[in-house]
Amino acid sequence: MMRPDTSFVFALLCLLTGFLPGQATEQFSESSLHAEEAAALPEKVRFNDHIRPIFTTHCTACHGGVKQAGELSFAYRDKVLPPDGWVVEPGDPDASILLDRVLAEDAEVVMPPPEHGAPLSDYQIALIRRWIEQGAEWQNHWAYEAPQPQAQPEVTAKNWPHQPVDYFILRKLEETGISPSDDATPKRWLRRVSLDLTGLPPTPQERKHFLAAVDSNGEHAYVAEVDRLLASPHFGERWASVWLDQVRYADSKGLGLDGPRRIWKYRDWVISALNDDLPYDQFTIKQIAGDLLPDRGVEDLIATGVHRLSQTNEEGGTDDEEFRVAAVLDRISTVWQTWQGVTFGCVQCHSHPYDPFKHEEHYEFAAFFNNTADSDLNEDWPVIQAPNDPADYAKASKLDRAIEQVREEIWQQEFALLKDPGRWQPLVGLDAKSSNATKLNVERVGDHDEFHTVGTVARNADFMLTAPLPDGLQKLTAIRLTAMPLDPEQAVPDSEWGFTISQLEARLILPGDEKPQELKIDRIISDEADPFYDPNDSLSTKTNRGFSAYTRIHYPRQAALLFETPVDIPEGAQLQLTLKHRIYLLSAFSLITRRGHLAVSDDPAFSELLTDEELAGQRKQLASLQSERRKIKSTSTPVLQERPTHLARPTYVFERGLFLTKAQQVTPDTPDLFPPLPDDRPADRLALAEWLVSPQNPLTARVAVNRFWARLFGTGIVATEEDFGSTGETPSHPALLDDLALRFQHDMDWSIKALLRELVLSRTYRQSSRIRPDLLERDPQNRLLARGPRHRLSAELVRDQALAVSGLLDDSLYGPPVHPPIPDGVWKPFYGGDKWETPGVDNGNRYRRSIYTYTKRSIPYPMFAAFDAPSREFCTPRRLDSNTPIQALMTLNDTTFAECSAAFAKRMQEMADSPRDQIHEGFLLVTCRDPKPSELAALLELHDVRGSDDNPTAGLEAVAHVLLNLDEFLTK
Repeated sequence: MMRPDTSFVFALLCLLTGFLPGQATEQFSESSLHAEEAAALPEKVRFNDHIRPIFTTHCTACHGGVKQAGELSFAYRDKVLPPDGWVVEPGDPDASILLDRVLAEDAEVVMPPPEHGAPLSDYQIALIRRWIEQGAEWQNHWAYEAPQPQAQPEVTAKNWPHQPVDYFILRKLEETGISPSDDATPKRWLRRVSLDLTGLPPTPQERKHFLAAVDSNGEHAYVAEVDRLLASPHFGERWASVWLDQVRYADSKGLGLDGPRRIWKYRDWVISALNDDLPYDQFTIKQIAGDLLPDRGVEDLIATGVHRLSQTNEEGGTDDEEFRVAAVLDRISTVWQTWQGVTFGCVQCHSHPYDPFKHEEHYEFAAFFNNTADSDLNEDWPVIQAPNDPADYAKASKLDRAIEQVREEIWQQEFALLKDPGRWQPLVGLDAKSSNATKLNVERVGDHDEFHTVGTVARNADFMLTAPLPDGLQKLTAIRLTAMPLDPEQAVPDSEWGFTISQLEARLILPGDEKPQELKIDRIISDEADPFYDPNDSLSTKTNRGFSAYTRIHYPRQAALLFETPVDIPEGAQLQLTLKHRIYLLSAFSLITRRGHLAVSDDPAFSELLTDEELAGQRKQLASLQSERRKIKSTSTPVLQERPTHLARPTYVFERGLFLTKAQQVTPDTPDLFPPLPDDRPADRLALAEWLVSPQNPLTARVAVNRFWARLFGTGIVATEEDFGSTGETPSHPALLDDLALRFQHDMDWSIKALLRELVLSRTYRQSSRIRPDLLERDPQNRLLARGPRHRLSAELVRDQALAVSGLLDDSLYGPPVHPPIPDGVWKPFYGGDKWETPGVDNGNRYRRSIYTYTKRSIPYPMFAAFDAPSREFCTPRRLDSNTPIQALMTLNDTTFAECSAAFAKRMQEMADSPRDQIHEGFLLVTCRDPKPSELAALLELHDVRGSDDNPTAGLEAVAHVLLNLDEFLTK
């Protein structure tokens, strides 16, 4: 049945064009198909397999999530099918407007219109007709349906499979009439698995030990070797780079000056977590919400550094709120790409073009991340002090928890008095003056007077606020300053620049006295337990910091000035408070108190905050704990931290994705397409993290196993790792993907090492990678896995392997980023203090593993860039390998590779006595196989031509150079 608001328009169009509904469909039947097409029509039409691809290719450009011409969208069931949809009548194709339109002959009516593409083929129309006849069953896209348990497939060659995955691979090969390849030789398998699991080639000793074990123990040798490699500390280094691509790890801030950011502790956490085989669900939860875990430790907080990898902008004149918002949106896009394998960023501006994600759902998800305390700050606050030595993590965590507990106990007592309206008397009769061009006005608001700035404010302004004290006030124990946005109502959705009171002075003006009486403020308490700037710094002339809303303000902020001894107030006395502002950002934005008001109190409870023995003991305990914590050598590391509940930011939908144009307010939630969050707990990031790894989430486990599969086999079961959605590729082995996803969660308990262990011990993985002529035409991309993996190594593995075989590799773990050699003229950063100081040849940092190389987004490390490593400005779900002359020029001429060639020549010289044996051992080291006679002869000839009596090592250096540039060395 047609929708009321569109039926008239459609009827009028039919009348004007002479087109009648049902007319065209009568002219079409399946008998008009060619015999081959008719035979290919499926008995049961499945929406995901047959109909959705037609809609995605031909319809959703005009009738999708972005543009919904005629209020019709093929991305949503309820726009197509009854009771709300109007173009398909299930079971009745002749009454379905969809078929009328695709069969129409009139160019004004036919869909798709000629200017938008070719018409549907007869076969596609037949599919749609049969689908409608069969009831027009609608399905969610396969990726949004929960994985289903799979029975082990039946295979003919029952002796071939070694692992569960092998049954799925072999079943499909047998169905297509293709035989798997023979096993790779033990030597070749050893090189492959060593590079895959640790990123390093096997040493001669490891090769010798493994081959002897194969001879004596057979299959058990393979198992033992995999277990040894999985236990290697270098396992985490190899797989960390895969993860760091996803989460756009870099050692620089990205935008503007792209200055350095000390966040390498997060990189080390990833390496350590992988080495410890931290279950993937916990690996996820700690990164998404480690700061919200009960009894969280230092490592949990470091893990949240994943979200601080978003870019910040140090360029002068930029609005930190704009880039804070950009960081939040980048975080949610990264979460969706990394954990869900779905493009979500486009939903910022409009509903998803192809998948049923609504525009407002983007901001509901953004609300999970919108209340963090960070902003686009040069200081990268908030930070923690992460111990340099991981052995100190437990001690530091214990101290941090104790500090937090004591500080919170003290603050709760202070805040209860600060916010209690019954303890304060507002001031009226306020006079406000400024020390410079900043203009101030005063107006009565309710029971108090408020000062506020008028027009443009000037830097370094001092505000002098004077008001008579209330009648009857005989003692003064506290003064409360309420600092507000200039427009308090509008600042809630659109925050204003905040304020910082660098110095704060209080005086009494007594009747008849020309000189005001200075009041000694003993302590300042504020509405935050752990603010960025210590409010008590407002009492010091040694710093410009102090009580502040840094750098933005949504709500009124309050601080109280306390006197240990109550101040006697003579009749007619006036209070004078001076606010000095000395902080401005990027030479453009002065952090000045734009609006505020004062109140005073004679309540003795404020003085008791300073004299109470129990509180004094707590402050002494806090100081002692903080002193003990400072003794642990640490590195300042950016982390996530939630804003206090009473200062929480609201979240709004951005119209057309622009943060300045806000629509309705939203609360944290996940898209309707997915299972809901639990309704018995707060909708915070911890709930989100647990939702991501819940058994009900259809994507997290699939995306994870697909990523590991892709790194081993070159291509994922879903080739488009970045897009599991409607426009991505369908799985090559859907049942295998579901089986692995479910077993990864349940049988393997999210163990990454258990998953990789099964994959590398499989018969599928063990196959020879030799290209077979019979597969070149039938399966050139090896999607059926009828041979072993063969593809170029990643940039990091190319470099690390060269360092390893040459003997130069420094395999020490963890630590700050290093600066290996780079070509002259490359390092020209915007920020002059960012130095690239290459260690000398006698310093191991020159030859550290590639994972530790300093990553600067605006100046990528040249060797990595040549071999397709991303700049890590954004999430990179997969690298797209290229094959260019620049890569050969790099391995032939780069300083590191030249040094590796020289060192490798010396190593070959030490391995044997004769040139023939030296070259033989070198060849075996780089390829894990013995050279063919022709290969050995060619290398010997090169050695003899390039060598000389004056330079006997020149021949071996030439051979080393060739060996390190072999295609066989650069691939696995």
